[in-house]
Amino acid sequence: MSKVSVLILRAAGINCDEETAHAFRLAGAERVDPVHINAFIQGSRRLSEYDVLVLSGGFSYGDDLSGGKVLANEMQCKLMEDVETFTGEGKLILGICNGFQVLVKMGLLPQTEPGGRRQEATVFYNDSGKFECRWVYLRRNPASPCVFTRDMPETIYIPVANGEGKVMLASEDVQARLGPGGHIALQYVNPPWVATGESAEEAAGATAAAAREAAGAAAGDVTGETAYPWSPNGSVDAIAGICDATGRIFGLMPHPERYTHPTHHPRWTREGCREPDGLHIFRNAVNYVRGA
Repeated sequence: MSKVSVLILRAAGINCDEETAHAFRLAGAERVDPVHINAFIQGSRRLSEYDVLVLSGGFSYGDDLSGGKVLANEMQCKLMEDVETFTGEGKLILGICNGFQVLVKMGLLPQTEPGGRRQEATVFYNDSGKFECRWVYLRRNPASPCVFTRDMPETIYIPVANGEGKVMLASEDVQARLGPGGHIALQYVNPPWVATGESAEEAAGATAAAAREAAGAAAGDVTGETAYPWSPNGSVDAIAGICDATGRIFGLMPHPERYTHPTHHPRWTREGCREPDGLHIFRNAVNYVRGA
């Protein structure tokens, strides 16, 4: 069985690196190294040492030009050849929140055209004009090739926290290619009480089993558009997470590393402890590298 080596890339302003490293350790990765980008630029470390490259959440370089833009430029100018070798070897890349912004602005996502590195999307300021921080329901696309979302429940529940989370696409042609290619791995969906017509109070008072069943059956099968605040950013097609055509490069705006223990769930005392939805994403990456 292969030992799994994970790189958590650090840079000025990144602030979710330790939580993300902890999540990979919980998922069973034997080596998890948070390392500053300068070590790779200066040549003292190499991406080839690792199986998984992770760009975690935060505000890299203060998001001074826009979310993730400076780090994206730095990686394009100084590490792109190494990144292309890394992906060419079939290794995994994960971007969370700010990391997702970086991958999009590098042109690594969604890559709807094979071999393309043209930027096809961006992540812009939320329609609300403010920082959005809450737990959200996400629907997994079973037709997506995404390695990170395999065998997950149809509907999951994890936190989101960002001021620039609105996914925008370069053209209608890009949008038309996303669906057939399975690039949209996760979408925001309305919570059960919106889908079923229940009040929030009624839904909150449901038993754990009924609430879970409602979330899977109702939130996973919402008709019509997902409403604010459950689609917190105004993303086209309620996009929460995108992968490339191979499924090995994946980025999402929500924070799976913030739900890796049952007690992270805001209603764990009422609904009971179950395997955290966020942990699935990290475990899938580890299992993929091991060939499980």
